[in-house]
Amino acid sequence: MTLYTVMPMEQVWEGAWNVSPQLLELQQGGMLMQVEPLEHGRARIVRLINCPLNCYLNPALSPGAIIPYISS
Repeated sequence: MTLYTVMPMEQVWEGAWNVSPQLLELQQGGMLMQVEPLEHGRARIVRLINCPLNCYLNPALSPGAIIPYISS
């Protein structure tokens, strides 16, 4: 692939090799969700995978929300 640009190569490739955060699937309260573990027993919701439809309207379960998480 050829890329013609006036931007410096450092700016074009910036962030291309960053390591993505570790994501886990968590089954909690009858819902399957993908979360990013944080410190102090918490996790950030990335997406809901399988849950009742009304859970998608709950702001406490929206992507980016912080929930308690206990690793096993």
